[in-house]
Amino acid sequence: MSKLINSKKFGSEQGSIGSFIVSALFIMVGIVTLYDTMSYSDLDSKVFPRAAAIVLILCSSISLIFGLLKPTAEEGFGQGSWWRRLLLVITMLISCFAMPHLGFLGASAIAFIGGLIAAMHGQWTSKKLLLYWGSGALIMIAFYVLFKMVLQVPLP
Repeated sequence: MSKLINSKKFGSEQGSIGSFIVSALFIMVGIVTLYDTMSYSDLDSKVFPRAAAIVLILCSSISLIFGLLKPTAEEGFGQGSWWRRLLLVITMLISCFAMPHLGFLGASAIAFIGGLIAAMHGQWTSKKLLLYWGSGALIMIAFYVLFKMVLQVPLP
């Protein structure tokens, strides 16, 4: 295995090794999720976790295959701001913990605002602020209506 990882075919760059490890971990997570859904008694509760696990396994397998066939010399994380990455992860965690207390829309607002701040590289203008915040509010309300009213998914 170490010969394969250090060979020119796989690429000896850190990005390739990191991508290989992450892809393999996500494949395992998908398999564990599929296995876990076997114990679900309600058919409706199996659909989304199984679909997500299958997509995770497929995408991770494709990433793994492309990493083996055509390795890149770039690092997996590339150049960028660490505070943005950290802000996004912290925002997602806060959103998850806030959902039982604030509900779907409140937690979605936290996730949207943190993600928007982390993704915004340019200068803020009043036009961008209105456009982004307005479109974000519209998207969150649309998802709420879709899940709550159309699909009748019980939301917190």
